[in-house]
Amino acid sequence: MTPTPIQAQPGDPVAKIRARVGAWVESVPVQRLVIAVIVANAITLGLQTSDDIMRAAGGVIHALDVVFLWIFVMELACKLFARGWAYFTDGWNVFDFLVVAIALVPASGPFSVLRALRVLRVLRLVSAVPQLRFIVTTLLAAIPGIASIGALLAIIFYVGAVMATELFGAASPEHFGTIGESLFTLFQMMTLDSWAAVVRPIMDNGYPAAWVFFVLFIVVSALTMLNLFVAVIIDTMQNLTKAREGTAEQRAGDDAADSTPPPRAEPAGLTDAQLAAELVAVRARLDVLATALERRQQP
Repeated sequence: MTPTPIQAQPGDPVAKIRARVGAWVESVPVQRLVIAVIVANAITLGLQTSDDIMRAAGGVIHALDVVFLWIFVMELACKLFARGWAYFTDGWNVFDFLVVAIALVPASGPFSVLRALRVLRVLRLVSAVPQLRFIVTTLLAAIPGIASIGALLAIIFYVGAVMATELFGAASPEHFGTIGESLFTLFQMMTLDSWAAVVRPIMDNGYPAAWVFFVLFIVVSALTMLNLFVAVIIDTMQNLTKAREGTAEQRAGDDAADSTPPPRAEPAGLTDAQLAAELVAVRARLDVLATALERRQQP
């Protein structure tokens, strides 16, 4: 979502300052700097997980972490000053605010668990890069379709678990002894993780045709249902892309319409003969000007 620029009111110096601050903090160089700081902060957060590196350069890493945090705070303060309460109308701005606010809470005592949440600052890269932001928006818009497919997949899992428990519970109680164990085993088979190692002992234990059930389940769950998830996401992304293009074309058309000068009004009170006489006079004047121009161009 593109931030709405602050419009400065004539004669209001505070509004002019807010507009300038907003334009500066949303400018391309500043946003590139913020992205670079987010990447650098992600690297320092990863280095803090190494005891050897922290013993060798822990002071420098902690100092860099503080500098990065205050850069985020300054960026957030500039946006709040420029946009006021309108800043919180954008969900991505609320996300950035919460991430920075969590980082400011002292990670000690009962809040020591928040120390692990500092890595959430890396997620600010999603809100800073438009392409990543568009992908996340697509995933959120695809939730209704994904939920429907997930419900259908849950039904298939439940039916398959009941059938597997009834059919193969005695042959492989460690895998299909209960519905819970059957659900876990079927999920493992959907991921194609060592599914043959589960099926072969059952086939050798008096169920030679057991492969038919499991192959059908894998085809339906892994090869069909999971591809439906991908199809829903791709369809949502295409729809959002078309909507964005349509909005851009409409804005371009509105801008072109606003910039087009109004048609020149025809002089009132003139007869056709008078208009023809004026046209002849204009043509004669143009001929005189063309002749003068040709004489100047001659050496």
